[in-house]
Amino acid sequence: MAKGVRVILFTANADYAPTLRHHLLGIPGVKIVAEVDDTILLTQVAERFPADIVLMDLDPLPDEVLPVGGALALERQDLHIFALSESTDGQLILAAMRAGIAEFLTKPLDVELLSIAFDRVVSRKTTGDNSGQLITVVGSAGGVGATMLASNLAVELAAMTGPGQVALVDMDYRFGQVATMLDVQPSFTIADLVESTEQLETSMLERAMTKHESGVHILARPHHFAQADMITAATCAGVLTNLQQLYKYVVVDGPSRFDVGGKPIFDLADINLLLIQLLVTSVRNVHRIVESMREVGFNMDRVKIVCNRVGKESGSISIEYVEETLNHKVFISLPDDWTTVCSAINMGIPLNKEHGKSRIRQSIQKMAEMIHQPQHTDKAKELPAKRGGLLSKMFSKGT
Repeated sequence: MAKGVRVILFTANADYAPTLRHHLLGIPGVKIVAEVDDTILLTQVAERFPADIVLMDLDPLPDEVLPVGGALALERQDLHIFALSESTDGQLILAAMRAGIAEFLTKPLDVELLSIAFDRVVSRKTTGDNSGQLITVVGSAGGVGATMLASNLAVELAAMTGPGQVALVDMDYRFGQVATMLDVQPSFTIADLVESTEQLETSMLERAMTKHESGVHILARPHHFAQADMITAATCAGVLTNLQQLYKYVVVDGPSRFDVGGKPIFDLADINLLLIQLLVTSVRNVHRIVESMREVGFNMDRVKIVCNRVGKESGSISIEYVEETLNHKVFISLPDDWTTVCSAINMGIPLNKEHGKSRIRQSIQKMAEMIHQPQHTDKAKELPAKRGGLLSKMFSKGT
């Protein structure tokens, strides 16, 4: 299977886009770094986002779209341009080949053939096959514990892989607290990488990282609010892609919002951890996120639901009800151990330093093991659709 393939997706067909996205993200290792629906923007996007392949849906106007792909193929020798169309006209296929199109695929798309074509690109990549895993930790609401989880998960992964193998990135650009959580004073932040091109130099990235005694390297949020406005989706894609070439794991605290700015990060990630508490408000938000992901054709195998602060106070909302409502299994539950967590946060230390035997630390350590050695755990799969139940009524469409 393809691994570490970065794709820019072009399609002007909004109805077909979710199907195409679903096919792409169903191939292990494929990352959609950007999506475009206007040929005028395609060249600009290709310049700003690091990518290996541009997959162009030629329909419904192949005569207008194909020349743009051909010009891009001529200008960018490092990009592989794939064309997709429902047409099997020999003249169109011949024109595509003459224009420098690397692969011509027909609809309905044969995913196996697409995967084989991606494998050919991977085999020719000079960077090898050493791309690290990107893990996002996304809170369903403020205060559910996303920063705590991201920070401690990174520390646990570092303990399993060794110093300098795990990066922790704060993508809450205004109010991120990763640096505070681990009591470090960063000299440089992600804002210092904004003006760089997508081909960031290794020395520049390494200088921006703050080293923690646990072995985790931290890329902190900007020091000033004004700097946050300068960070774009292209910056994020470039930074995260380059970090994956340097680290075995890249753990991201965020994005803090499920919006257009956060979408590329979800697409790039190997694992998206959605953190919830067993509260109606929290579960409702995750329900909206999950439904939106399904609507746009997102690969739900990359989504892991994590329940935080699970205890007796959860009341009538149980994990079973959450799984039924979301039609998705819960990856892991973290116990309610607020006293321990609060102490660690106020001291600026990871849980494994002075609370190694606590229930919350042991649960996060188990989660890290499940990610580091997935062959020993079951993947979160969607459950058969069910009707009825407290939460299914609570989260019916339109609520």
